[in-house]
Amino acid sequence: MIGIEILVGYGLTETSPVLSARRYWNNVRQAAGQPLIQTEFRVVDLETRQALPAGKRGLVLTRGPQIMQGYYRNPEATTKAIDPEGWLDTGDIGWLADDGSIILTGRAKDTIVLSNGENIEPQPIEDACLRSSFIDQIVLVGQERKALGALIVPNLEALQAWGLAQSPPLMMGENEAIALDNLIIHNLLRQELNREVRDRPGYRSQDEIAAFTLLPEPMTIENGLLTQTLKIRRNVVVDRYSEMIQGLF
Repeated sequence: MIGIEILVGYGLTETSPVLSARRYWNNVRQAAGQPLIQTEFRVVDLETRQALPAGKRGLVLTRGPQIMQGYYRNPEATTKAIDPEGWLDTGDIGWLADDGSIILTGRAKDTIVLSNGENIEPQPIEDACLRSSFIDQIVLVGQERKALGALIVPNLEALQAWGLAQSPPLMMGENEAIALDNLIIHNLLRQELNREVRDRPGYRSQDEIAAFTLLPEPMTIENGLLTQTLKIRRNVVVDRYSEMIQGLF
């Protein structure tokens, strides 16, 4: 509005650190720009590592003269990050536009990077929250947001038992089930999240969950939200509930 053109760029510490940038003549919103000279992007399938065509979303790999030689005195980590052909696994999910611009949509790895650059490892926080008898499943979100949010599958039986034990008993929803939009239930879960997060060893203020919403169904293998080893497929969850996540922030 004041006549200053903002050009978004993209890179990692391991890439010295710039990989791409928008250009004055190609300043496309939501894109992370076109690659720098002698820099390449490749988008591959998360499981097969086969290259994907433009427009298809997958894991972003990159190669160029600015890629690091490796992690200091850690050849195992280096081999895991950089393949024999020099392609670095960025850990980011995205897709390539026809003009070569890279569009980033999320993280393949669990790490959540807030808009202030703070790195959050979600697993320890999620594990702490699962100590609550009222929470069955939880997925932290907040990539490039100011604070963390959460998608929660509540333990309906525990909530119902708690509601019936109140004096007077908490009003139920349809079919004698707890209404997920009940303010009292929301406040109860807020207290549970605050307590469990703050009681966690190594607690930092950035770990606090600013907003959350309750999911109407559990995450299962059958609905595609769990792997065969019962791990949550974070990228699939984020895609499926993208509008709900947008509403949190």
